[in-house]
Amino acid sequence: MTTVLLVHTVPLWRASLASLLGTGRGIEVRTAEHGAIRAALSGPCPDVLLTDLECPGALDVLDEVKTMTAPHGGPCPLAVLTRSDRPSGLRRAFEAGALGYIDKYRPVDDLSEVMHKLADGGRHIDESLAFSLLQVADMPLSPRELSVLSMAEGGDTVAGIAGRLHLTPGTVRNYLAAAIRKSGARNRLDAIRRAKEAGWI
Repeated sequence: MTTVLLVHTVPLWRASLASLLGTGRGIEVRTAEHGAIRAALSGPCPDVLLTDLECPGALDVLDEVKTMTAPHGGPCPLAVLTRSDRPSGLRRAFEAGALGYIDKYRPVDDLSEVMHKLADGGRHIDESLAFSLLQVADMPLSPRELSVLSMAEGGDTVAGIAGRLHLTPGTVRNYLAAAIRKSGARNRLDAIRRAKEAGWI
């Protein structure tokens, strides 16, 4: 028997997904809302933790799970339901140590097999998500370069970024120049565009 903890913030969707998963052979489904993950994990540990990256608060769920799940297959493997055109969510899931990446538009007839595979210590990446996942996993920017570029994308000036990060304007310009070079961009705007398309910011 494989126990799946389904985390979803929308009651109707959570119940529907739980019902679908529960029809699989050898699958037992437990559910939890966002904010109740730790309580749900305080009892017997599930074999797989599954969440939908498009549900409200999903990225907060990933942040919470990140503190509890080992990056390369911990006591509770993480699986995410997502789409190939959501690279930023894929990046966050990758950073949270997800071992399963399931396309929401895939056939559902072998979903239970995917859960069993993850529970047995395997990995699963739907083919439709593989290229997007490679893009986010192969991010060339350092965390600092990424944060500076993200702030620039949000409209902050060099002086504003320097003030928020307690850096000199020259250091901020150096980080931006490095981000432009590493992303193969022509300028700052092009670097921001490429980073957004790749799901880095």
